[in-house]
Amino acid sequence: MSVQIPPTERLRTDTIQINMGPHHPSTHGVFRMVLTLDGETVVDLEPRFGYLHRGIEKTAEERTYVQNVPFTDRLDYICGITNNWAYALALEKLAGIEVPERAEYIRVILGELTRVMNHMLAIGFLWNDLGATTFTPVVYAFRERERILDLIEMAAGSRMMPSYIRAGGVVADLPEEFMPRLQKLVPHLKRFIDEMDTMLTKNEIFRARAVGVGVLKAKDAINAGISGPVLRASGVPYDIRKVDSYSIYDRFDFEVPVHTAGDVYARYLQRLAEARQSLRIIEQAMRDIPEGPVTSLPYKQLSRLKPPKGEAYGRIESPKGELGFYLVSDGSNKPYRFRIRSTSLLNLTLLREMCIGHKVADVVTILGSIDITLGDVDR
Repeated sequence: MSVQIPPTERLRTDTIQINMGPHHPSTHGVFRMVLTLDGETVVDLEPRFGYLHRGIEKTAEERTYVQNVPFTDRLDYICGITNNWAYALALEKLAGIEVPERAEYIRVILGELTRVMNHMLAIGFLWNDLGATTFTPVVYAFRERERILDLIEMAAGSRMMPSYIRAGGVVADLPEEFMPRLQKLVPHLKRFIDEMDTMLTKNEIFRARAVGVGVLKAKDAINAGISGPVLRASGVPYDIRKVDSYSIYDRFDFEVPVHTAGDVYARYLQRLAEARQSLRIIEQAMRDIPEGPVTSLPYKQLSRLKPPKGEAYGRIESPKGELGFYLVSDGSNKPYRFRIRSTSLLNLTLLREMCIGHKVADVVTILGSIDITLGDVDR
């Protein structure tokens, strides 16, 4: 016979507040979360960022347009090439600058290689956050990242901070050995993605930790301005390469994968699928790339550039989502206003809603599935 405990005699519990972070990998360096817990269950979460204090937006207003290119590399230090690209688009709109055909193809090739690199690292770090103490997935991802960075270095002369895409095109043409190396790398990357898929997707421990965890509903994602793989994993087929068709993306045959579950597992599957589509785009770009100049604006002209008075917003589908630059010109060689629409910052805004009701250990997993870079969060 069961014993009924009177309500007045039941165990009374209080919620507690704890700080998670700032430390790595759980909070990626300079970001902390204030958790309110009932036992190990999250009942409230307040994300707190703003510890970096680099002030890039205001600093950029004291530099010339070309001097600001290296700042963009350092926003998301995983994706230097695509950061250069978004800024270049904004400046090209502001100053009415044309881009040669060959430069557009080079931008697409390096941009999609960056997407593959970002997504593989995101998956590797997610497993690291899950507690894969052997570090196998993230070490495998870093190994392939080095192969991609070899090509970026071959083109730009630098690996993580290339400053390669500038208004009017790219800094220099691809060396002769670039295309043969790329032709060998693409099938290798296809095999690597398949290996990651085989190794991770059906892992029962991963599925137990990821399926149904950190669900983000499509309507909430849209209302908060979420973008990129996080949005598409919630069932919204929004990709700026399709809806805005910047550069020459309308020439390529590729799909926009979506998953509808909106959980950690769906965000993992989304990045796998997108990496495969990126390689599909690269193959077409390699086939069709024309000969010709790679810039319409030599460096001496670019360094003295004074766009007419006006404003412009340039955006791209970066590996993490919509990355945009808003520039205002007063007719001088420095931007009057320089503002960034950063992806990681907006993608973090619904972290609270994604974590409530889950355990403390799930918070790390959910944060890892968003794929943030703190340089892209703080200004």
